[in-house]
Order: sequence, then C-alpha cells, then structure tokens
Amino acid sequence: MLAVFKREFKAYFANPLGFIILAVLYFFLGLGFFQMFSAGAPYVEFTVVFPAQIGLLFFVVPVMTMRLFSDERRTKTDQVLFTAPVKLINIVMGKFLAAFALYALGFAPTIIFQIIVSALVSVNIFYYLYALLGIMLFGAALIAVGMFISSLTESPIISIIFTLIVNLFIMFAGSFANMITVPSTTNNFFEAIGAFFMNIGVKFLNGMNFVGVLESFGSQALVIKDIVFFISIAVAFIFLTERSLEKRRWS
Repeated sequence: MLAVFKREFKAYFANPLGFIILAVLYFFLGLGFFQMFSAGAPYVEFTVVFPAQIGLLFFVVPVMTMRLFSDERRTKTDQVLFTAPVKLINIVMGKFLAAFALYALGFAPTIIFQIIVSALVSVNIFYYLYALLGIMLFGAALIAVGMFISSLTESPIISIIFTLIVNLFIMFAGSFANMITVPSTTNNFFEAIGAFFMNIGVKFLNGMNFVGVLESFGSQALVIKDIVFFISIAVAFIFLTERSLEKRRWS
C-alpha cells in the first residue's frame, strides 16, 4: 500500500495538475481569510473560511480522482496491478490516501491562519479543529465516490464528467428535497402510494445532502452521527471500488 501511495502521490506532481489544484485551493482560502479580516472579524470560524470552498470542492475533487484508475485502464498498466502480489484493497487504499493527502495539503494554510489569529485574540482551538475534521471527512467521502467512478471507465474525461454530475446532484440534493411537498393526508389508494414514494424520495435526497451534514460541523457541538455519516460513505465506496476491480480482475 505504501508503494502505491508514494507512486500515486508523486504522479500528481510529475505534471502541473497537483500544483494547479493546490494553487486554486490556496488562492480561495487566502481570499476568504483576507475578506474575513477586511470585515473586521479577527478570528477563524468554519462559517467564514470553509464554506467558500464547499462549492469549489465539488469541482476540484473530480479533477483529483479522474485518473486514479481510468488512466491505469487506458494505458493497460492496470494489468500490472492485478498481477502484483498485493491485495486489491491495498492498491485501492494507496490511491485513496494519495488523493486524500493532496486534498489535506490543500487546507494546510488554515493552520497558519489559525496561528496568526491565536497570536491576536483568544480563540477556542476546538472549533477550528472540529470544522477542519468536517472538511476532511467531507473530502474523503467525495474522493471515495470519485475513485469508484474512475474505476468504472478507461477515460479520465468520462470519469470527470460523471463525477461532476454526481457531485452536482449531491450539491443540490437538499434543495431538491425541499422542493418536494409530501401531502399530509390522502384521499385514495393511489394518492397514498404516491405520498409513500415521495416520502422515500425526500429521505433519499436528505441522505445525499452532504452539504447539510457538513454545515453541522460549524455548530461548535460534537455530533458523532455526522462523523459516522462521512466515514460510512467513504468506506462504502472504497469497498465498491475494490469489488469493481475484483470483477475486472477475473473477467
């Protein structure tokens, strides 16, 4: 797993892709921090710095994950991975951790921001750490989803397109759920069936509302179920990626 991690992480910086991703994240993080200070708020809060990045991450993460497995399949180097004396789950985890390491590196400046703020005013470091945990878990879930989609195709372009579509659905899932009005009373069997399926649809959309869950990390109250939510999503799609590769391995 370590060898796969090193190989994949170095691959991000073998071309401008890794540098571009970091530059974009650093620019918007710095801009958010600058605007916060310009507004006279000398403290770092989740509700100020991180939300500006949420919409951006839905577009940045697909770029990070588009070539994780699709490029291997396109260049036929996946056969080397399949025949290597290593478990597929270790290969998947190595690639996942490489993408996650790049993602985490993109938020490294927030540590500097927090140090600067701590030197000026008294702050509760827990609020920052909890918000940072939320944005990390959010990214882990998105990376796992994108990696799974990448394992289904040999084209990085197709991978990024489908990942973007899924991410846009996730982004607006909460809004879609609010647009559905489930009738409280029904007059006949067909209306009852319709209300039943509408209720299922609302629950599904709310379950895909990553943004809503992420926003709870700014409430400054530890909520275990939100942490478990993102971890569960990441674990589920890592498992699905491993199953996808296992199917190709024996096909």
